[in-house]
Amino acid sequence: MSTKHIFLIRHGETDYNKRGIVQGSGIDSDLNEIGKKQAEAFFSAYKDVPFDAVYTSALKRTHQSVKGFLEQELPHIILPGLNEISWGHKEGKAPDPNNDSSYFQLIDQWRRGETHIPATGGESPEQVAGRQKEAIDRILKHEDERLVLVAMHGRAMRILLTWLSGLPLSEMDCFHHQNLCLYKLEYSYLTNKFQILEANNTDHLQVLAV
Repeated sequence: MSTKHIFLIRHGETDYNKRGIVQGSGIDSDLNEIGKKQAEAFFSAYKDVPFDAVYTSALKRTHQSVKGFLEQELPHIILPGLNEISWGHKEGKAPDPNNDSSYFQLIDQWRRGETHIPATGGESPEQVAGRQKEAIDRILKHEDERLVLVAMHGRAMRILLTWLSGLPLSEMDCFHHQNLCLYKLEYSYLTNKFQILEANNTDHLQVLAV
């Protein structure tokens, strides 16, 4: 086998998402009713895709987002390296002008290339990329798996897609995402490179807008 295909999704909506509260890796929240419907819609659209395995972070909102596939008894591999970035002191706090100001200041620093700077009490994008590389290496070592489903998180997904694309982490915000969006990736074992085939696909969620 010379290629591997990865269906990469962000988890479905949680009440923290709905309320604009940062979860990070320290808040292990459940999907809300909308998130569960998003997961069901994704499963309905892709239930016949012959996945060889399902990879998730260690946080249950990713497990719940692929519930239908796990009920098909597909191999489920939990990789903490796929966890969301740790936002440290900001996690679980309701939005307020002071918190928002420090958050946007940090994002601006990252956009200027200062991706070594961590969130207060949390992680930096470079630290997240480091643990992600170990997780991706583990996925790639299973060359017998031609097609896998990977469920993870918004900011972590942006970081992942940036370095997989060979871009500096300061460019991470160019990768847009919504709850239960889909990115399709292809990895070549011959060139050791990834290609993004589809980005932020939410066609499967159109049934929820009816």
